[in-house]
Amino acid sequence: MPGKAKGFFQSTIAIVYDFDGTLSPQPMQEYTVLPKIGIEPHEFWRRVNEEARATQSDPMLTYMRHMLEHLEHQRVHVTRKDFAAMAKRIRYFPGVQSWFSRVNSYVRRKGAGMAHVQHYVVSAGQKEILNGVSIRKHFKQIYASEYHFNHHGIATFPKLLITDTLKTQFLFRINKGKEAITESINEHMPESERPIPFSNIIYVGDGMTDVPSMALAKKNGGHSIAVYDHTNKRSKEVCIKLLKAGRVDFVAPADYRAGSHLSRRVNLLLDSIIAGVAYQKEVFNCRREHKI
Repeated sequence: MPGKAKGFFQSTIAIVYDFDGTLSPQPMQEYTVLPKIGIEPHEFWRRVNEEARATQSDPMLTYMRHMLEHLEHQRVHVTRKDFAAMAKRIRYFPGVQSWFSRVNSYVRRKGAGMAHVQHYVVSAGQKEILNGVSIRKHFKQIYASEYHFNHHGIATFPKLLITDTLKTQFLFRINKGKEAITESINEHMPESERPIPFSNIIYVGDGMTDVPSMALAKKNGGHSIAVYDHTNKRSKEVCIKLLKAGRVDFVAPADYRAGSHLSRRVNLLLDSIIAGVAYQKEVFNCRREHKI
């Protein structure tokens, strides 16, 4: 068992974020690709949803194909570099850009060096765009849908699709420490050998598309928070519905500034996790002391 050879190691906290509607008010495509090709967002999503319903297709796969078709129709060739450059137009909820360093400092201070935190994004949006966002450096991993690029460096068809339910795969990857897509997560791994227990995971999302991930985190002893745009009544109603259903620990406006409801509630969860890490470490040391 790795723990007996290396000492207590389950001291990492993972905060996993959805992106659209969670860190940023609008879908990333509405800041980036759609303006570039002159498509009005409401009309684009209407067409995607209509076709998905009519053909019983996956909406995410439909949107990715529609995006490529619009680009091809207008003879606009987009490379990885182009997608990343567009990300500069993305806007964030208040406090997002300073959030990660503040959380890191809080965990260092409260954990007294015993615990540390890592940030992840799991999104149905485009990884090519997310790799260019100004907050990219704060994430250990970004998991998102991707395009295949041909030998000219042009996006040609979807390579990886992340749907609501497929998001849960990446929570298991984080939990088991098998973060590369090529690594299998199907083999059994004892809880004691998993680098980041679910009890150390906080999932932050904004709505019904996050329910599978929220439910998985909660069912396995982890935590989840639903955030909403305070200017959008429907957004708040959805989050309250999740709270009533027990899908989340807390709901809060998507205000990431110091002292906000969200900041205070995340800090409470961090305090609880850090205390849990301290307890588990002492249990580990006690058992080792007595050669159990």
